[in-house]
Amino acid sequence: MTAPNPYASMLDEIPVERREVAVLGGVTAYWVYGPEDAERTVVAVHGFRGEHHGLEPVVAHLPGIRVISPDLPGFGETAPIPGRTHDLALYVQWLQEFVTAVAPGAVILGHSFGSIVVSAAVADGLPTPQMILVNPIGAPALEGPRGILTRLAVFYYWAGARLPARLGDALLRNGLIVRVMSVSMAKAKDPGIRRFVHDQHDTYFSRFADRDVLHDAFVASVSHDVREAAPRIAQPTLLVAAQRDDITPIEAERRLRAMFADAELVEIPEVGHLIHYETPAAAADAITRFLAPSDAGTR
Repeated sequence: MTAPNPYASMLDEIPVERREVAVLGGVTAYWVYGPEDAERTVVAVHGFRGEHHGLEPVVAHLPGIRVISPDLPGFGETAPIPGRTHDLALYVQWLQEFVTAVAPGAVILGHSFGSIVVSAAVADGLPTPQMILVNPIGAPALEGPRGILTRLAVFYYWAGARLPARLGDALLRNGLIVRVMSVSMAKAKDPGIRRFVHDQHDTYFSRFADRDVLHDAFVASVSHDVREAAPRIAQPTLLVAAQRDDITPIEAERRLRAMFADAELVEIPEVGHLIHYETPAAAADAITRFLAPSDAGTR
């Protein structure tokens, strides 16, 4: 049975339209939320194994902002890019061309793996007035508080890619393993929020195209972090980090902030790597203040 979405009523008040655009020889599916005439447009890039639905709780708390949320190539409703390895270079090129085609000059937001893609793209020259990173990967994932679990994940994705096709695919889409991942990340004490988180992962965490794309993206996610790009980014940047994140500890996020020319760090207590599900209102509040005109005294 589907768990109730605690943010559904707010999301229902926001207009949304599904669209498609040709990028790099493939077709990218994306969703446009909010008013077409909004003063601010944000392109939001989701995390590893996710798709656009994952960021909807944050979108629900940004009613006056136009948010464009694509599915990354190989995930959700966007097919893989033909003939390409889905490494960081591919995702950076894809994001640059997607933004140029759909929303040139938009603010760029990335969550988790999306923070790696977004920061690399901006450092590589993607024009944007401001950048927002939610649960940024601010240190090597293998060195995080749960480095042992990350190493188990490395073996899991390696096995999924090496086993015979049917066995490998079944392993990677196994519902019990997905639930273990979900339980390990969730910090919310509210049982309704926890049920919602698990339902979201059960529903959307296995909507990847095939095991090769998933393995490519996983390797990219654990081989890079935002520190590589931070010194080359001049734009004002907002980091929204969790004080209980098991992937990047908050101390590493504080060090990451100092690597940017102009960055603000907002720390959210009592949450881990699922800010977008568990504390979307706090994230949206930080985003709204960050995007407000500077003469309003909010920055």
